[in-house]
Amino acid sequence: MDAVERGDYDTALKEWRPLAEQGDATAQRNVGRMHFEGLGVPQDYREAAKWFRLAAEQGIVQAQNNLGGMYHNGQGVPKDYQEAAKWFRLAAEQGDTEAQFNLGEMYHRGQGVPADDGEAIRWYRL
Repeated sequence: MDAVERGDYDTALKEWRPLAEQGDATAQRNVGRMHFEGLGVPQDYREAAKWFRLAAEQGIVQAQNNLGGMYHNGQGVPKDYQEAAKWFRLAAEQGDTEAQFNLGEMYHRGQGVPADDGEAIRWYRL
């Protein structure tokens, strides 16, 4: 993280990629973020989604929320509101406030879940 804060993305990627390839979920999330934002690598939503998915499947909340956003917006993956809601819910149930808001929006708009203002309000309140 110190390397990222200094803008030394090459060093960060050299540290994180081997860990990510060995299954370290936090490193996978970080490599995904680098690809999503184009930090030291060309921006590549497909590559970001790949790394976010690996981290999300291991329970990394930020990766779950990020992957949900990618499915919601069709970035690097096909637009799929049901899949977006699935990932937002996993993060929301672990207390991620951004995911809770995102899931509330899904219920409010009826995207990937039945439209339900009561359920939307419940997630917004959390």
